[in-house]
Formats: sequence, C-alpha cells, structure tokens
Amino acid sequence: MKKTLQEIADIVGGRIAGDAAIEIEGLDNIAGAGAADLTFAVDPHIEEAKTCKAAAVMLPEGVEDFPKTALYVDDPRAAFAKLLNIFTPKLERPVEISDKAHVGKDVKLGQNVTIMPFAMVDDHAVIGDNVVLYPHTYIGQYAEIGDDTVVYSNATVREHCRVGKRCVIHSSAVIGSDGFGFTTKDGVHTKVPQVGIVVLEDDVEIGAHDGIDRAAMGATVIGQGTKIDNLVHIGHNCKIGANCLIVAQTGISGSTTVGHNVTFGGQVGTVGHINIGANSVYAARSGIIGDMPEGVFCAGFPVQSHTEWLRMQAAMKRLPEMMKKMKQLEKKLAKYEG
Repeated sequence: MKKTLQEIADIVGGRIAGDAAIEIEGLDNIAGAGAADLTFAVDPHIEEAKTCKAAAVMLPEGVEDFPKTALYVDDPRAAFAKLLNIFTPKLERPVEISDKAHVGKDVKLGQNVTIMPFAMVDDHAVIGDNVVLYPHTYIGQYAEIGDDTVVYSNATVREHCRVGKRCVIHSSAVIGSDGFGFTTKDGVHTKVPQVGIVVLEDDVEIGAHDGIDRAAMGATVIGQGTKIDNLVHIGHNCKIGANCLIVAQTGISGSTTVGHNVTFGGQVGTVGHINIGANSVYAARSGIIGDMPEGVFCAGFPVQSHTEWLRMQAAMKRLPEMMKKMKQLEKKLAKYEG
C-alpha cells in the first residue's frame, strides 16, 4: 500500500510540517523504520526519532524544531494504531461453515458466520452475526457468542457462558472452567459443584492461555471494554469493572470486585473477597491483601502507596552502608559503656 503523507494526515486529522507529497509505503518503530516508512515518537523517544531513517515522523502537538518531515496529531499512539489497521493486509478466509466442523442440534447461527475445520459448536448454542470460530475451538451447550466476535484456535467457551459483541478470545483461553471450590474433611477434598457461568460484556479481549473461572453460583463478570493480557487467572464469582487493563500473569482470587478503569501490572496478586476501587493503578508484583479505595497508585507487597514504596526501595539500597555505620556506632558505644 502507498499513501502520500497528506492522505495520511487527512485520515488522522493531523497537520504536516515539511513535504506533504512524500509517499509512505509502511509503518514501523523508530529503530526499524526505513526510507519509505512512517514512524511515531512521544517522550522520552523524540530525541531518538530526530536521527531515525523514517521518511516522516508522527509527533504530538507542541514539539518544535524537529529536523525531519513531521505529522503533528493530538495523540500519536492512537493515530498510529488507526493507521496500522489500514496498512495491515486483511486475512482472507471464506465465510462458510466447514464440512469438517461439528455443529450440534438446535444451534442458532447468525448471518455471515465462519466456522473453520475441526471447530465444535455443541447443542443449543447461539452464534451471532459475523462470528469467526477458528479450528479446534469448542463452544459449549447453551453458550452464547455475540455479533462480530472472534474465537481463536483451541479456545473454549464452556456451557451456558455468554460472550458479548466484538469480543476477541485468543488461543487456548478457557472461559468457564470450574471455579476452585472444595470442602475438606479428614484430609479429603470434596468438590463443590460450580453451577454458575461467565459473562463477558461487549468489547472484551481475553489473552492466550487465560483462565476465567465460572461462578459457584451466579456469574463471573468481565466488564465492557476490559482488556486482559496472556496468562491471567480470574477466580470464580469475580466482578471486573469496565475498561480495566490486566497485564500478564496476574491472578485475581475468587469473589473479588474490581471497579472500572483499574490497571493491574504484571504478576499482581490479590486475596479473595475484597473490593478494589475504581480508577486505580497497581504496579507489577503488587500484593493486594485487603479492600482498596478508589483513585490510588500503589505498589509492593503488602501493597502501599507507590511513593512510599519508592522511598522504601531507595532506603533498601543503603542498608549495607547503614549496617556498617551501625556496627561502628555499637563499637564506640561499647567503649563508653566500658
């Protein structure tokens, strides 16, 4: 694909400083961009972009004295993401139900559904319009898949679970695995039946190898617009709010309620049966062991204010020096006491 920089500016609503007639053939990062590519830069990478090989650089408004042809926009990341959709070739696949797929009895299929070879849609499931099911997916009995949703290879949506519109479920994710519920008597663990479901609201994305447990009773809910990275576990009966970001290897224990717009960094862990307030950020490896208020930025284990955690980390680097001084003071004090 080729587009002039002016055509690209019209798409993203930007302004050009330099040669608007430059032809752009591709998009790449600062290090990889070549002479026919467009890249983007935001702080702290703007200095690096000044010497890159790209034909032009997309920048935020307010950057001055840039030596290369520049395309100025309000939000370079969002604008570049929009261009990636345009420049990336669309996958070609027939809109059909393969004769090598299995579709059970009393299944309701919407329009323009694609079911690839070796996918299985079990009895009484409901598949919405424009849904794509890749090979070796399993859609359980009475499960519902909303319009324009894509389920990638080897992913599973278990019985009775509901998936909203425009969702993406990546390979090997399991929606509706049994919650971890057991009673123990005399050292013997007995399974508690997990008879609830999972509900993914509209525009949710589930990463590869995620496990979203079905509720013991009721529903585990992932709120609208929430995006979950790979290798994440959500325990049974959790309620995750809208527009959350949950990064890889995070584990959220059962019956935890999370407000909207919460970000969990990688490897965050929580205890169960707690409430985590909205509009909050938890840095990687935070350990959340109790209820949390709204609007906080926290880190560490046990979790604390990010500012306090930084102070503690800075102090820990001085511990060897402090220990040395303490021993010297102890020796001096011992002389005075003698």
